Amino acid sequence: MNKKLFTQIKNEWRTNLWLVTELLVVSVVLWYIVDFFYTSISTRIIPLGFDIEHCYRVDVDEVNVKSPEYIPERGDEQNGADRMELMERIRRRPEIEAVCWGQNSYPYNGSNSGTFVQYIGEGDTLQTDGYTLRRYVTPDFVRVFRYQGVNGETPEELAAMLKEGKVLINNDLFWKQKVELKDYVGKEFIIGDTTNIMRLGAALVPPRYCDYQTWNDCVVRDIPRGWESWANELCIRVKPEMDHDIKEMLMKDAPTQFRIGNLMVTDVVSFKDIRRNFQTFYTNRERNYYAGMGFLLLNIFLGLLGTFWFRTQQRVGEIAIRKVNGATDRSIFNRLIGEGLLLLVVATIPAAAIDTALSWYEFNSYFDGYIGWGRTSLCILVTFGLMALMIVLGIIIPARRAMRIKPAIALKDE
Repeated sequence: MNKKLFTQIKNEWRTNLWLVTELLVVSVVLWYIVDFFYTSISTRIIPLGFDIEHCYRVDVDEVNVKSPEYIPERGDEQNGADRMELMERIRRRPEIEAVCWGQNSYPYNGSNSGTFVQYIGEGDTLQTDGYTLRRYVTPDFVRVFRYQGVNGETPEELAAMLKEGKVLINNDLFWKQKVELKDYVGKEFIIGDTTNIMRLGAALVPPRYCDYQTWNDCVVRDIPRGWESWANELCIRVKPEMDHDIKEMLMKDAPTQFRIGNLMVTDVVSFKDIRRNFQTFYTNRERNYYAGMGFLLLNIFLGLLGTFWFRTQQRVGEIAIRKVNGATDRSIFNRLIGEGLLLLVVATIPAAAIDTALSWYEFNSYFDGYIGWGRTSLCILVTFGLMALMIVLGIIIPARRAMRIKPAIALKDE
């Protein structure tokens, strides 16, 4: 039967060539759709590397220079001391679990500072070739957002390392070199320039930029001495059992307890709101992509289904002749479906080569999926499975109807 099947496909090569070409194009387009969904979903399920539950940003501003309450000639050193005092006053409140200052550091920020990271060891040189986020923070930053070390270091242990002047870096910073920084704990790294050499305290579970991106390259270190006045983000973690009406309570006490020098607390914002507002663009973008890809997928399904449905309907006479010659319904089904799947296999071979080539251009890097043979192979297999299902449905339904027609009537209509 297999030999006869190959012979029939060969004899009808003109018709089958057009069909294989159609399957090739559809396979590549469908692979892109499958790859998009795979990338999007896998990105969303990767651990964030931080926790914003019960976290708030305390907005701090300076008194207007024209205000009678403004204190002139208050330099950076005093301003920095005022910021540290404000942090300590908030820390002493019973509702507060942890509090920190940072500079362009909190999750869902959008305002970023970058740096350069390099390790030079015996026979081993590693350096970043892209933008690495720089997180200048007070030590309890890692307690506020519950950072974790890949070797099991707790937020409290990480905070102690920052107090000791050590640096924390995401474990997969040098993933292109297939290096994990957990193997470099205790080693010295250049951070920024050669005048700033720091010892690695721990490799972090990578803290992601947001829910929709896998970008996580970052360096976390204590705010350098003299930089305190540049701290622009005051964040707190509230004890879970006391996380109610925290904004109202803090703002009620702000004029009396949190008015220091020229600093004043102006608002308290939940990180749930910060997260939602920051990701509005990403959410809308992904929703539009899902709608577009879903519509394209529906058209592919209907088009491919229709192609094989029409092809099978045109073979009613052939089906009748086979039945007259003693073929069973099962054997006819197997032949028609086998022919369709064989054509799909022929089309999938060049399509897989095209898919692999396209995958390395990373068209879906917009959604930050890591390229790899596993991802490419899985998406090709899923694409093949979906197309096989469409082909089988496009054959089996009209073929079943055709086999119900008496051979004499079917041949007469031909």
